[in-house]
Amino acid sequence: MSVHLLMSAGRGPQECAWALAQLLGRLAADATRQNLVTRRVQAAPGERPGTYRSALVEISGAGAEAFAASWSGTLCWQAPSPYRADAGRKNWYVTARACRVDSPVTTFTEADVDIVACRTGGPGGQHRNKASTAVRATHRPSGLVVVVDTERQFSLNRRIAIQLLRQRIEHGDETARRAAATARWRIHDELVRGNPTRIERPHPSGQDTATPHRPRQRRRQSARPRSPR
Repeated sequence: MSVHLLMSAGRGPQECAWALAQLLGRLAADATRQNLVTRRVQAAPGERPGTYRSALVEISGAGAEAFAASWSGTLCWQAPSPYRADAGRKNWYVTARACRVDSPVTTFTEADVDIVACRTGGPGGQHRNKASTAVRATHRPSGLVVVVDTERQFSLNRRIAIQLLRQRIEHGDETARRAAATARWRIHDELVRGNPTRIERPHPSGQDTATPHRPRQRRRQSARPRSPR
């Protein structure tokens, strides 16, 4: 199973693009520990080297959906600005949302189309009134129905009906692809600063910056028996 997660710095300052780069590394390390695989599908670089305005990450493996949910919402990278020494702000926000990348494509075959001869009213002469030359075509998987009676031959109306169904299905798939793309772009404007769902911080020097922060726990040492005097 795979899930796509779109992470965006929105319209925030350059520190948010820097925070996004840090969070990408933290997410990848967290996924590795959970036996998940991450792949950066797309990335829009920021103004500074090594920073990103947005990134689309594919997460694959068992539990990918739950993992993506744990990294969804408003993410906060808590650290001083690396660019402005006088900046008092230490919270830099990024938004992350699961999204669809590829819309399903409808496979069209004539075997899925039911053709029924029928009569239609209106002008057309005696031939139209006496013969069932009109065609009612139904695409079973999608439920689309077209009725064609423009020609005086059944075979021609059948051919036109098949073409119309194919065009309408292709148009529907294209509309779905555009809707998915629009939904992805809206994520960039959904960044809400404050009340983050996840807060990450840099680690002390000498440690892997991709390792998530966890409080240290002291090991309890067992008391050694004292030797008799």
